[in-house]
Amino acid sequence: MHGIPGGIFGPVNPDFDAFQLSDSHRQLRAAVRELAEAQIEPYAADCDENARYPQEAHDALVASDFFAPHVPEEYGGAGADALAVCLVIEEVARVCVSSSLIPAVNKLGSMPLILGGSEELKHRYLTPMAEGKSGFCYGLSEREAGSDTAGMKCTATEQADGSWVLDGHKAWITNAGEMDYYTVLAVTEPEGRRGANITAFVVERGDEGFSFGAKERKLGIKGSPTRELLFDHCVIPGDRVVGARGEGLKLALRTLDHTRITIGAQAVGVAQGALDKAVGYVKAREQFGKHIAEFQGVQFMLADMAMHLEAARQLVYAAASKSERGDRDLSYFGAAAKCFASDMAMKVTTDAVQLMGGMGYTRDFPVERMMRDAKITQIYEGTNQIQRIVMARQILG
Repeated sequence: MHGIPGGIFGPVNPDFDAFQLSDSHRQLRAAVRELAEAQIEPYAADCDENARYPQEAHDALVASDFFAPHVPEEYGGAGADALAVCLVIEEVARVCVSSSLIPAVNKLGSMPLILGGSEELKHRYLTPMAEGKSGFCYGLSEREAGSDTAGMKCTATEQADGSWVLDGHKAWITNAGEMDYYTVLAVTEPEGRRGANITAFVVERGDEGFSFGAKERKLGIKGSPTRELLFDHCVIPGDRVVGARGEGLKLALRTLDHTRITIGAQAVGVAQGALDKAVGYVKAREQFGKHIAEFQGVQFMLADMAMHLEAARQLVYAAASKSERGDRDLSYFGAAAKCFASDMAMKVTTDAVQLMGGMGYTRDFPVERMMRDAKITQIYEGTNQIQRIVMARQILG
């Protein structure tokens, strides 16, 4: 493995100006863009067409230290700050949303360990991820417990020898089957107070009694496999508990405060990619004797697309600064960044298809894939209806 020379991530700077990137952040953006265009974009359409994992992107991200850039330096990672992680995800999503889920879900799955895990667990699992040897997935949702996470049914029962037995399932798990480590939330006190009876665990792919469901057949992000996690008397040792017993849901929700921002970054990236393609098309396409970019109606559409895209980008960057500092209003800003950016991405990608007309509706051009991929950003890591509930609660105190 090798990093980008010149201290590309730079020192953590929680006071960066959200309206002007530092030199190190600009260098990072340029480096990731070059990598994404050269080593990820050429395979994006094939991964979508054949619903296959983007192994080329995986390998390129590992080789460049962009696979899990959030891992702190003390565990062998690059120690990227929250904005740097967003820039990595944004630039990869600009060419392939499925591939951007590799660094994004590595952060999502491992954030509970970073926030609440023991030092022994952090060294055991974060170090191999930083080295690109394995990644993380996040097991929170269930078929009947999506938005209502406290309603989960998956159980973990403690045994006399201190081990735990997991039974149940987790649904909609991104990159399941491709990674070795799974942070799983399970009910440990069935008769306990709802929401305060859940504990977090690390499950390894090779654990007996742990298996995967079939791949979901999805509208978009087809290169990123989504499967159920199935637990049939799955025994794991007692030293794999993350955080305190009964504090799992709190840890899970704290995790989402930080990682929803990365979904905002993903949305910004796919919108930027669609806008770039649309601009190139309208400048080249001629109708009625002139380029369609010269028509005021087209210009107004482009202006609105670019305006809302930049507003979303700045909100995501501001939320990233709050994540880095651990500000008290992070819950609001994380939800706002994810919600606003994903709604924007759906509108911008749809408008990009419209601007390209019949061509935009075909698989010969990437904007139809971008439109399909953008939709999920309004749904996962909490639907945008849930984000509005989170924001409203913060406003009302």
